[in-house]
Amino acid sequence: MSAKRESFELGGQTIAPGTRRTVDLPVSILSDHTPVTMSAHVVHGRRPGPTLFVSAAIHGDEVIGVEVVRRLLRAKPLDALSGTLMAVPIVNTFGFLNHSRYLPDRRDLNRCFPGHASGSLASRLANLFMEEIVARSDLGIDLHSAAIRRTNLPQIRLNPGNDRLVELGRAFGAPVMMESKLRDGSLRMAAEGAGVDVLLYEAGEGLRFDEYAARAGVAGILRVMRHIGMIGSKGVPKPKGRPVLCRSSTWYRAPVGGLMRAYRGTGDLVEEGTLLATISDPFGEMDAEVTAEETGIVVGRTNMPVVNEGDALFHIAATHRATHAEAALEAMEAEIDAPPLFDEDEII
Repeated sequence: MSAKRESFELGGQTIAPGTRRTVDLPVSILSDHTPVTMSAHVVHGRRPGPTLFVSAAIHGDEVIGVEVVRRLLRAKPLDALSGTLMAVPIVNTFGFLNHSRYLPDRRDLNRCFPGHASGSLASRLANLFMEEIVARSDLGIDLHSAAIRRTNLPQIRLNPGNDRLVELGRAFGAPVMMESKLRDGSLRMAAEGAGVDVLLYEAGEGLRFDEYAARAGVAGILRVMRHIGMIGSKGVPKPKGRPVLCRSSTWYRAPVGGLMRAYRGTGDLVEEGTLLATISDPFGEMDAEVTAEETGIVVGRTNMPVVNEGDALFHIAATHRATHAEAALEAMEAEIDAPPLFDEDEII
């Protein structure tokens, strides 16, 4: 007879095997004496297994991840969980409340990891997340979206050279996987330094919900949990296509300022010479075309028709396997429709 599994401790609270609880971790006190916390929902399975964290809203305006976590916590497969899930739907409470990417001191939290217990507000929050969540996990999935006025195709960002993350990215099943180098101060870099692999999911638009992005995110997380043995196959959507791994990508920028008429959207396949958009002046006296220079997939684009010279317009991930890419995108669309690089601040 196997020994009874131990309870899980977080923030001074005890979560018994087979139970779940929301734990509030104190972060700070506002100037008007309002306390601010980072809340984590812990699902502690009856059986042993990996510890996974799922986080969202490290950037406060990236709200699609919050919805993904909400749906994940209602998923039936979690009722028979092996291991432990720590879900943090809102890491950056300050930015979330203010509809802002940043913290009140204008720092980007995803440039402040691993942080310090006696540092700036951002540094203290990063340190709290690392100590209480990341350091106690075997794997993490961090949820992001494009910045405001841009949108991203559901995609997984991978640390270059990490074969385990490639395997987990394929299990996730987003249509595209992209190698993205680690940035100093990012959660992914700090977690890797602590020996914890992190998958980064990008989808949708800042301050907006996107049903396609939400469904793809929930399905992908459940598949990863199934892959690492945390849940069974019942209730987990089976992938209908194989993700495309893209090792390079290009942002196409506006050659002139004006009014943009876009002809391609996220998920579209393009080839060299494909017309992406036309930019005209308000009087209709000038037209400038933006064309693709390689075969690839549109994985991100601006939603703004008013553009200035140099603005980022289309993000295209290069692929030499157009047929494979088309099959992956069609499979994802069929699954989502069925009944129930660069970081964003560096390409503005």
